Amino acid sequence: MAKDASIDDAWKAEPVEGPVDGEMAWGSDVAAQMLRRLDIEYVALTPGASYRGLHDSLVNHLGNERPEIVLCLHEEHAVAVAHGYAKATGRALAVVLHSNVGLLHGSMAMFNAWADRVPMLVLGATGPTDAAERRPWIDWLHTTQDQGALVRSFTKWDDQPGSAAAASTALMRAWKITNTAPRAPVYVNLDASWQEAPAPEGLTLPDPARHAVPAVVRPDPARLAEAARALDAARRPVILFGRGARTAGAMATRVALAERLGAAMLSDLKAGAMVPSDHPNHVGQPFNKLSPEARTVLAEADAILSLGSVDLGGMLKQGYGAEGFAGTVIHASEEAHLHRGLGQEHYDLAPIDIEFLADPDATAEDLLGALGDGARPAPALPAFTATEPPASGTLTQRDIARALRAEIGDAPVTFPALSRGWPTDLWPHREPLDFLGKDGGGGIGSGPGLAVGAALALKGSGRLVVATLGDGDTLMGINAFWTAAKYRLPLLAIIANNRSYFNDELHQESVARRRGRVEANAWVGQKLDDPAPDIAGLARAQGLGGVGPVRTQAELQAAMAEGVAAVREGRPFLIDVWIDARQGREQAVARNTKGGV
Repeated sequence: MAKDASIDDAWKAEPVEGPVDGEMAWGSDVAAQMLRRLDIEYVALTPGASYRGLHDSLVNHLGNERPEIVLCLHEEHAVAVAHGYAKATGRALAVVLHSNVGLLHGSMAMFNAWADRVPMLVLGATGPTDAAERRPWIDWLHTTQDQGALVRSFTKWDDQPGSAAAASTALMRAWKITNTAPRAPVYVNLDASWQEAPAPEGLTLPDPARHAVPAVVRPDPARLAEAARALDAARRPVILFGRGARTAGAMATRVALAERLGAAMLSDLKAGAMVPSDHPNHVGQPFNKLSPEARTVLAEADAILSLGSVDLGGMLKQGYGAEGFAGTVIHASEEAHLHRGLGQEHYDLAPIDIEFLADPDATAEDLLGALGDGARPAPALPAFTATEPPASGTLTQRDIARALRAEIGDAPVTFPALSRGWPTDLWPHREPLDFLGKDGGGGIGSGPGLAVGAALALKGSGRLVVATLGDGDTLMGINAFWTAAKYRLPLLAIIANNRSYFNDELHQESVARRRGRVEANAWVGQKLDDPAPDIAGLARAQGLGGVGPVRTQAELQAAMAEGVAAVREGRPFLIDVWIDARQGREQAVARNTKGGV
């Protein structure tokens, strides 16, 4: 897509005064040069003294160019920005976290990125490991014997190099590891001592061309032939789409495979737009937990192909209960390489008849080749009928979606986040960047940072970045929006504000219902009201345009027109819409009564 020059020109690097010192003279210069060699575009950070040497190198040695600093108000948001950037581009960004305290701040967002399997180069720093070099008090507090241990259970690899020379190879190795499938964050801790010491003479930096990321793993040919035969013989095959490449080519291959098999397609909100949600083979709407339409189709299936499913075992249990699925299950994923003991994000153990420890997109491509030409008719699928909430004089998310459509028309939109209950029937996912998926770890407060990262990645692309967020998520992470204001990132944030930690209200209702207690008390300790936080005011305090609370159709239309115009001019904007707090309550309580979140 052609770049929008007016938006791209709005981004101005912070000027660096005086001459740039091009000599690689200090230890931290070595680390900075490696970031440039790795062609990292940006480094998101919240400053800290433990890496003051690296910060100086980024500014006075590299001139704040390639990479360019993206300043954030909180370490958790710095990581979330890198997470959103990776989801939109498929490329890793660098993040720097200050000593143990910054790492602890950023660890929640690192867990989200780990659970979402996105690449990310996280740099840390520690006070001098040599105790003789530590300043009184603060250097002792900010020195940790094994700082990587704080995040080792949710990073793919970590290291604490003891010299600038060792750091150059550690960064090269980290970059290769984070970008090799299955991808996940890596952490490299830079000791303050060698950062501020002279660089070793005659040091040769690793050449990225000689440390290229290996090709994806493709499926075993014999087992592939077995899977192709099983799928070709199936009369009612179903394909479960999970994580995959966010490219037009990969999406086209997935669709062609479903059309060749006449397979029903199920897509998961956790993974984002993997196939068009309004395709004739697509079942209902993308889901977080199995929809009624998906359950109906699974009940009739005789073969299931899972391509990168996030929780295959959980979906099969939802669909078939304790008796299980009697047909053939085929699964392609490289996830097993990242399964650990502390976390349980390996999910329920799924029964699998044919398994490929291989790239899901490569598996889809090879299966399509093995099956040969041809296509089968689209399967007969249960009809999906959207439920219009009863008229109450209160706005709903369907009202928001229609108002947004009226302003934007057919312009391409990327949703880096979708609030609970967003009507995907009114905004079908048709292209890979239409929806970037959920945050991976369910860490509330991630939405604003993810949205800023996506806006950073897509600036000048011609796509409008629109994040629909809940009020709880927004309030936890609202100062992430300051970064969007500082760098004039075009981003529209629409808050579906029900003035409650609504998900937990639903859980309290379901618990009370099972126990025969008063369900009407579910709001106690949950309501974000009396007073309701002024979210639009908080946005304006960060430097965004902000309107709200919006309560009527007329106010909504006016606010949407103002917000979309701002984004088209290259400015971030937030609209706080007060929605019907009862919307979707009955269905959600029924689901939660059966367990889950």
